[in-house]
Amino acid sequence: MEEKENVALDTVPKIFWNAVNTRKNKTAMREKDLGIWQSISWKEYGEKAKYIGLALNSLGLDKGDVVSIASEGIPEWLFTDLGVICVGGISSGVYTTDSSSQVEYLVNDSKTNFYFAENEEQLDKILEVRENCPSLKKIIIYDLEGLHDFSDPQVISFSELIKLGESIDKNNPDLFESLMAKVSPEDIAILVYTSGTTGPSKGAMISNKNIVYQINTGINIFKPQENDEQLSFLPLCHILERTVSVMYPLQTAAVINFAESIDTVPENIREVSPTGFIAVPRIWEKFYSSITITMKDATFIGKAFYKFAISVGSKRKDYILNGEPVPFTTQLLFGFCDQFVLKNIKKLLGLNNCRYALSGAAPISPELIDWYLSIGLDMREGWGMTETAGIGTAFYSREIKKGCVGRAIDGSEVQIAKDGEILFRGPGVFCGYLNKPEQTKETIIDGWLHTGDVGHLDNSGNLKITDRKKDIIITAGGKNISPSEIENELKFSAFISDAVVIGDKRKFLSCLIMIDEENVMKFAQDHDVPFSNFESLCKSKEIIDLIEVEVNQVNKKFANVEQVKKFTLIDVQLTAEDDELTPTMKLKRKFINQKYTNIIEAMYKTA
Repeated sequence: MEEKENVALDTVPKIFWNAVNTRKNKTAMREKDLGIWQSISWKEYGEKAKYIGLALNSLGLDKGDVVSIASEGIPEWLFTDLGVICVGGISSGVYTTDSSSQVEYLVNDSKTNFYFAENEEQLDKILEVRENCPSLKKIIIYDLEGLHDFSDPQVISFSELIKLGESIDKNNPDLFESLMAKVSPEDIAILVYTSGTTGPSKGAMISNKNIVYQINTGINIFKPQENDEQLSFLPLCHILERTVSVMYPLQTAAVINFAESIDTVPENIREVSPTGFIAVPRIWEKFYSSITITMKDATFIGKAFYKFAISVGSKRKDYILNGEPVPFTTQLLFGFCDQFVLKNIKKLLGLNNCRYALSGAAPISPELIDWYLSIGLDMREGWGMTETAGIGTAFYSREIKKGCVGRAIDGSEVQIAKDGEILFRGPGVFCGYLNKPEQTKETIIDGWLHTGDVGHLDNSGNLKITDRKKDIIITAGGKNISPSEIENELKFSAFISDAVVIGDKRKFLSCLIMIDEENVMKFAQDHDVPFSNFESLCKSKEIIDLIEVEVNQVNKKFANVEQVKKFTLIDVQLTAEDDELTPTMKLKRKFINQKYTNIIEAMYKTA
């Protein structure tokens, strides 16, 4: 379908097919196979999506029917996503960490007709509960490893599906185009289930119109250039990764490189050297921590050069933050420091070609942004949520205000309610929660999205987010405290990976702290601290003393009532698999409070 003049690109299928026809043999994405990056062209992207869409349509997928995808980020995810949307279906992601019972809930809540499973592990989950899923017609498996002798009338392979679609296209070459033409801007394109920090996940209905608005917004914010490269590593189920790695490139033409896994991100980012990098705070914290530990092993001269370079970078950063021109001498010194020190740091992180860096999905420590700006990385925060279909506020230029997440994106508005809740209105606001009209009415009132976040606006319209409304701690003395601000300061330490501040209806604040295993272990080895395993490391007096120093440093930044009076080291690492974190690494605060009740109560009993 060649793009014609005066034909508005007002749906995802139109934008996608225009990209396919325009870019043809240019690289759309890459994945690593046997240690080598393999390229996939826009032409192949389009063909695979077309065959999937046609095959599903022939198997009974009607307009508005839901297709679920349970897979890590791989090219097949994108082929399926766009193929489904192009024929009028609704695409819904399933986290690979979800249990079989969670899969059952998602399939039944969405009335999923077709279910794509990445591998044997994901197939087992849906097979375990399929008898309880009456809407399910077919299950499609991407990777057949370990399944070559498996046979089930309801299950077909991905290659079989592609062959079916190819055959249909040969016999009816105009069918795909006609199905795309029936998709309207108001049609629901994707279903994104909220991460479920409290209660069952809700399916947020996001239309073609919502996505097209976000795509156009992304262009204005990120100013794409030819030969842009991105690294995709977060779950594609999440709205941030879905928007950035699937939808934006339809217009920007950025090449999407799929990380092998979350564990290989540091290696993969150095290989790809992306021109833009968007990540959650935990990733940025990990990068900073790795450099901090590396510099501890540097020579005296190396440490001195690093300290000097950071100080020069910090001065330059202050001018930029204040909106002032950088003096020539400072710029000259920074150029020297960048050439001989800072550039090497950015190269070590894989960010030497990065034009912009964005942190989203959760609050980040202002000191962390300071550091990235000081090494010369254009670091900024943005804010958005599933219900805004992606980014809601952002900085459009080099204007950055530390601690803020920017102003409302063009065409949208932000307002603060009397109780401090952030209200949002604009074309990106979702179409409501699937099967939950009452919760939709509670969330969208008079066109305003009630976000559940608390914050305030400065005189320039920049938004500062304090915390989630439900996470605000009210102490026994009636003081309102934002735990995330304290937690972010604690996590800025190279020795602390996680922190959960406790104190609701309590006389003082306490904290559950998870140490950074790699960095603390190195500290123990360097200081001859005996330990046999992670548990013994957490119980070591020397390590407890080390963390106490870090806590006391953070306490100095807060008023007495906001200071952590007691803490306990937890001898586990929080994971999404254990339901302590969401798949995008946000704390499930309520769950953690319940799981560690005994430890929490012990801190207050000994007070």
